[in-house]
Amino acid sequence: MRFMILVKANKDSEAGVLPDEKILTEMGKFNVQLEKAGVMLAGEGLQASSKGARVRFSGSKRTVIDGPFAESKELIAGFWIWQVKSKEEAIEWVKRAPFGDGEEIEIRQVFEGGEVTMRFMIIVKATKDSEAGVMPHEKILNEMAKYHEELQKAGVLLDASGLQASAKGWRIKYSGQTRTVVDGPFAEAKELIAGYTMIQVKSKEEAMEWARRFPNPSLDGKEGEIEVRQLFELDDFGPSEGVERFRRMGIA
Repeated sequence: MRFMILVKANKDSEAGVLPDEKILTEMGKFNVQLEKAGVMLAGEGLQASSKGARVRFSGSKRTVIDGPFAESKELIAGFWIWQVKSKEEAIEWVKRAPFGDGEEIEIRQVFEGGEVTMRFMIIVKATKDSEAGVMPHEKILNEMAKYHEELQKAGVLLDASGLQASAKGWRIKYSGQTRTVVDGPFAEAKELIAGYTMIQVKSKEEAMEWARRFPNPSLDGKEGEIEVRQLFELDDFGPSEGVERFRRMGIA
């Protein structure tokens, strides 16, 4: 959840009086804490309204009104935008902010663009045929192509592909600092993956409906199996420097 934290203006801020060094230092430390916790998305101070303007609308008419504006208590002197898990978490952070007597802070939740979505991976299990490198016949390929076109038209499809046999892959085993490479093929075909489809939907139920429409992946059209697993989202993890790095990289 994103919240905008609004710092209200006062006579001093409207007069262009800058905060003293002590307040600036404390605010700097507070912002560092927010950044380390992966909470802070943006934060700035605003210059006095005397350097701003308002635009008033009346039908097609636009009237520009230069500052300053009289109602200083209703003006904003600065803001943050935070990403937190709840309103309560936002309030706890505000309580730790280094403001003096008489200061007033307003907390407003930001509208999110669109509904909350979740990602699922539909996993196609490997078989003896797929592990032997036998390619699906034309009918299965056509059915799978049609299915993915439906996903794409619905705006649900994120990615999809088939995987080559494990004979062309490898595993890396870890023992402390030791890394051992083990070349394929691997024996347990039923536990291997032959392909995947990644979708982004609004609920587990919607993912289930799409999974039910998945074409039978078996090469002989008889016994096949797919598995559906939800992906972790960054918001599932607590705030941390590592999570914030992933967020900046656009991962998850």
